[in-house]
Amino acid sequence: MFEKILIANRGEIALRIQRACREMGIKSVVVHSEVDADAKYVKLADESVCIGPASSLQSYLHIPAIISAAEVTDAQAIHPGYGFLSENADFAERVEKSGFVFIGPRPETIRLMGDKVSAKNAMKKAGIPCVPGVDGALPDNPAEITKIARNIGYPVIIKASGGGGGRGMRVVHTEAALLNAVTMTRNEAQTAFNNPVVYMEKFLQNPRHIEFQVLADSYGNAVYLGERDCSMQRRHQKILEEAPAPLLNTRFRNKIGERCVAACRKIGYRGAGTFEFLYENDEFFFIEMNTRVQVEHPVSEMITGIDIVQQQIRIAAGEKLSFKQSDITLKGHAIECRINAEHPYKFTPSAGRITTWHTPGGPGIRVDSHVYANYFVPPHYDSMIGKIIAYGDNRQQAIARMRTALSEMVVEGIETNIPLHQELMLDAAFIRGGTSIHHLEHKLAERIKVK
Repeated sequence: MFEKILIANRGEIALRIQRACREMGIKSVVVHSEVDADAKYVKLADESVCIGPASSLQSYLHIPAIISAAEVTDAQAIHPGYGFLSENADFAERVEKSGFVFIGPRPETIRLMGDKVSAKNAMKKAGIPCVPGVDGALPDNPAEITKIARNIGYPVIIKASGGGGGRGMRVVHTEAALLNAVTMTRNEAQTAFNNPVVYMEKFLQNPRHIEFQVLADSYGNAVYLGERDCSMQRRHQKILEEAPAPLLNTRFRNKIGERCVAACRKIGYRGAGTFEFLYENDEFFFIEMNTRVQVEHPVSEMITGIDIVQQQIRIAAGEKLSFKQSDITLKGHAIECRINAEHPYKFTPSAGRITTWHTPGGPGIRVDSHVYANYFVPPHYDSMIGKIIAYGDNRQQAIARMRTALSEMVVEGIETNIPLHQELMLDAAFIRGGTSIHHLEHKLAERIKVK
């Protein structure tokens, strides 16, 4: 086992990894930007290294600075968390070539699954169902693009091959709008991901977003930890997640879960990962794989009792999985609300100093956050400042506990999206379960009409 791990991230995930390390008796090194010097995880770390100014490009995305920090602190491994460099194959390669262990998949696996076109082709070979669409990159010929769209049938969605985080995608409902959408998506993809390649898929009308959490070691052992429903989204960004997915047939769960495990073995996957699907009319369609720990991993931990971050570390250290698929049982229900520093309905960021910070408690409540009273929320990074996770014996109890937790949560000095979550916990469609990925956007649009 490692003696010292460098955490190449910030915010609540940096604290989450640090806690996993402490529980395992591993020392942690935290890198931070100048603006994050007073963060809780920096104060709690065994060692900390300032790697640059507030700009992510000069700090959390600056590979040489992170490698240097690992060298000067004698760290043995680097955990990338999520976001930033977590799915950057070049970073993983640099980490390993510099003599450190990358706590995640092999660089070649990250490359394979990071490109949406190659990922889709790999999944088809592994027997994973994919959204109907073109198998490769769209050609440059406008007539051919038009022909492809006609064959798929409108509406279609144009996606950046190197995209992620809800960026680099456009829905097209008519042929008249097609070519302009392709050009705009290519330009956006080049700017955001330095990769102009785009592809086309059938746009499903009312799907749910369901994802499967997997763990795989270096010896061909792989398991899935059930699934999560992440359908409550705005502009392809997840707001709320739950596990297991409500109203999902157990037979379908097991069938797709087993295929995900088989795919892990086929591509030689190592570490924690997530297979993301659109689910409509009792059919699953693969959309992408995230080769890292997810923001929403706590809901899977709550219903399985398995610490996903510790498993990442154990796998990277060369250990075999200590459990088989038959050892994993899903018990109860868990819901996670992402608490963001933003206006609850306009979604404008709300940076600033938090004057009051009071977190909820009670049975089944978990709060993952790096925030404290008098903490200054910087304007330079993602707006998420924490997560409330509510666990119950069943979904109804989890919802009831989340309502109580949200009513107890007090954040003053900045705006947060807590009022939106409180509204969702009373939403009739959400309470029934099985809402599509468009539900929240429709709800917000209706709100504007009423006003």
